[in-house]
Amino acid sequence: MIRSQKLFRTAILVLAVAFLPSTFAGGHVLRTNPPDPNIRVSGFFSADKAQRGRTTQAAVVMEIPGGYHVNSNRPMSKYAIPTVLKIDGPSGIRIGPIAYPRARVRRLKASNNEPLAVFEGRAVMRFNVMVPATFQQGMTELRVRLRYQSCNDEVCFPPQTREISMPIGVVGTGDSVKRINGQIFRR
Repeated sequence: MIRSQKLFRTAILVLAVAFLPSTFAGGHVLRTNPPDPNIRVSGFFSADKAQRGRTTQAAVVMEIPGGYHVNSNRPMSKYAIPTVLKIDGPSGIRIGPIAYPRARVRRLKASNNEPLAVFEGRAVMRFNVMVPATFQQGMTELRVRLRYQSCNDEVCFPPQTREISMPIGVVGTGDSVKRINGQIFRR
């Protein structure tokens, strides 16, 4: 009986330690097996095709569920991991600077009420894509890497890197293109 009580206490202690959060620098709490939020990452173009010799607008959109946020590209805490978007295209295609959305400043328990710059809800990161006049017609694609750290008001989750592909057809300068994704690219 005494041996089984010791085993039971040991098992309870092991389970308790396994589910305790641990703290890292900056006061954020990092759990080993957190239920990560389901953040959707998608890529969009402002036109159905890209014309050679012209610039096309593009965007990467994060859909962050309610109750969660990600650190902005310029977090206020030196310990917060920033959101960073990197885009690679085929040789010759030029990618313009990335315009990140305006961050919200929040004070959260997880950061000891220090101000944090965060993205919440829908975060749209815009950039221009210049296709040279000599670029071959046909399909091409951009390769996107988005690194971010998501948190809720109490804990931060391990940083993630998401990779997506953004395919688009390349047509001649005189070929017609149709504007699309008006909800992302308002004029």
